Amino acid sequence: MSNSFVQRGGWWVVGQFLLLFAIAIMGITSRATSKSLPIFICGLVFLAVSAICGIAGLMRLGRNLTPFPKPSSGTQLVQHGIYSLIRHPLYTAVFCAAVGWSLVWQSGPALVVSLVLGVFFDAKARHEECWLRQQFPEYAGYERRVRRFIPWIY
Repeated sequence: MSNSFVQRGGWWVVGQFLLLFAIAIMGITSRATSKSLPIFICGLVFLAVSAICGIAGLMRLGRNLTPFPKPSSGTQLVQHGIYSLIRHPLYTAVFCAAVGWSLVWQSGPALVVSLVLGVFFDAKARHEECWLRQQFPEYAGYERRVRRFIPWIY
């Protein structure tokens, strides 16, 4: 692995990929034999929230988008659009997609790994925020105003 890969937080990306791969496989291979319509609909709601957060986050980030948690030197701090409601809409989107996938397939093992993914994203976001505070002095004020994953809650 290159030094740049490690310095930019590449292992976080690898961990995220492995968890998502596990969720995708478990959803299909360990799905419920009899399905509940309310759980299926709840899964669709999570997938819809995922799409909204993901698209809004991607549109606002634009050229600032990177797979790595450490921001590149030319990055600008985005605080408008969905970023005025939550600091990490793309993590929220991926987490909601994982939960939605698990509920649509009604896979208990995939749902458990989705919850692990949520804990992973919380740790990854905290690590990323250390880098953001170093690069952007105004980030500390942004953190006080805007919640990490769920508007006004968390």
